[in-house]
This record gives sequence, structure tokens and C-alpha cells, in this order.
Amino acid sequence: MKIDKQIEKISRFEHLELLANQIVEGFISGMHKSPFHGFSAEFAEHKIYNAGESTKHIDWKLYAKTDRLYTKRFEEETNLRCHLIIDNSSSMHYPKLKDGQFFYENKIGFSVLASAVLMNLLKKQRDAVGLSIYSDTYDYYAPEKGSERHHRMLLNQLESILQTPKEAKRTDTITYLHHIAEKMHRRSMIILFTDMFQGEDDERLFKALQHLKHNKHKVVLFHVIDKKTEFNFDFDNAPRKFIDVETGEQVNLFAENIKKDYEKLAEAYFEKVANTCSQYKIKYVPVSVDEKFEKILTTYLIEKQKFG
Repeated sequence: MKIDKQIEKISRFEHLELLANQIVEGFISGMHKSPFHGFSAEFAEHKIYNAGESTKHIDWKLYAKTDRLYTKRFEEETNLRCHLIIDNSSSMHYPKLKDGQFFYENKIGFSVLASAVLMNLLKKQRDAVGLSIYSDTYDYYAPEKGSERHHRMLLNQLESILQTPKEAKRTDTITYLHHIAEKMHRRSMIILFTDMFQGEDDERLFKALQHLKHNKHKVVLFHVIDKKTEFNFDFDNAPRKFIDVETGEQVNLFAENIKKDYEKLAEAYFEKVANTCSQYKIKYVPVSVDEKFEKILTTYLIEKQKFG
């Protein structure tokens, strides 16, 4: 499956739903090569059988084809409630897109498209989805629903993020993750897209992430970065002005002079985030804006199977 080739056929910014649908369809068609072999054939009508469940609705014909146990799913069944959270602070709008680049080549565009892709998958599986968007304010909230009208409303909201870039917007992740956690009453999968550049006390931030797990929620953190510059600090050695897009602070330097120290600090921070998430039983997935979306979809499907 060549998702990149599919994407290249779409204009720089066309209908978000069309692009998300192409990515999902490409992913499903390639599932026969994955651990989910057989899952795509009856995608919207079956779910994986879990030990201890009644065998009454097992599809034995599908078992004969796939050597895996699936139970038939019914129209009225609600399989999962999923709440997507997007950090919409100014740092998420990095890097600034140049003419000819696709909208998903910066962190916010990647997160928006990834969210639309997950929404498409959730829709196919008749699951309910909600959405929260925050920066230094709680920009948007919609509870989990599964209707076509609700799906369309969320897509429109995602498109509006791309049309109105945030300028000089700080991140108040701690406050708004607590707010979102308080709104989540029924057990759900919570998926967060953020670059984790909060500029705040790490321990308070991790406590806010832990709060999302109350009521036995499943939490997946996609740590979104531009790996080339934010992790590897890959700049030429010309004199450069670095500007904090949230505070406006500036510093002039030669990248080569601090590259080793920067990379050492970045690696230590990523390791700390990963270890803390592991401690709190939060699924931690670092993703770069130049990666493919299979990683997002595969992570979701694996975590959904564990959700139970």
C-alpha cells in the first residue's frame, strides 16, 4: 500500500474527509499483510471474539476463512466511545508551511488529518467519537456521539483549525486536561495529540495525564514532533534567529554550537515522558510529521482490542 502516492493525488488542501477516507481505505486493503488479517473483509460487521464471551454469535464461516474467531455485531451495538483531544497552541503550528507543502506537514495539520482518519475508522465500526481542542483556552468540546450529523460537525471543526492558525497562543495543557477528565463520565478511549512543549512543571503535567485515566479510561498519547528539527536539531551552521512561537522570545546562535547538548536534553525529555506514561499505564507513541498514518491506525486497533 502506498499511502503517500494516494496523498499526492490530492491537492494541498482539499476536502479533509476525502483524504481521510482514502487513507483508511488504503490501510484496510493492506490489512491482509498485517496481524489483523481477515479483519478488513467484514470490517463493519464483526468484532474480535474475547475469551469468556458467549459463543452464540461467533461467525464460523469467517473462522473457516481466517482461522480467527469473530462475533457478529449488530446495528444497535455501541462498541466504543472515543474522545480525541488536540493541542492547538502556537507550537503545534510549527514548522511554518512553505508554498507547495501539504497541510499535514506541520504538527497541527498532521494531528488534524490523523484525527479525521481515526474518525473515519470509528464511523466504519459504528463507534461514538467526541472532540476537544485547547490552547490557552478551551477552544472546543463535543461529547461522544455516532450520528452522521455529529461526524460532519467534527470534520468542519477540524477544517477550521487549519484555516485559522494560532499566533502567540500558549498552552495550558494542565488546566484543560483536568477539565476534559471531569467531563468524561462513561468509560472511553481517550486519544491526545500534543507536542508536549508546555513550559510548565512536568510533575503537574503528568498528574493531569493521569487524571484522564480515572473511571478506567484508556489513554493514548501521540507525541507529535518535527523530528528533523525538534529532536535531531538538524540545521545548517549559518547564523540563525530562533523564536519561541508562543512567547516571542528570540535567541541568535549557530546551531552547530549547541546541537549535541540540545539532542542530549531532547533525548532525556522524551525518555522521561515515555517512562512516566509507562508508569501511569498510558500508551505513549512518539510520531513525527514525516511519518505515515499506518502507525496511528495500527496503534488504535491494537489498543481497542485491549480495551475490552
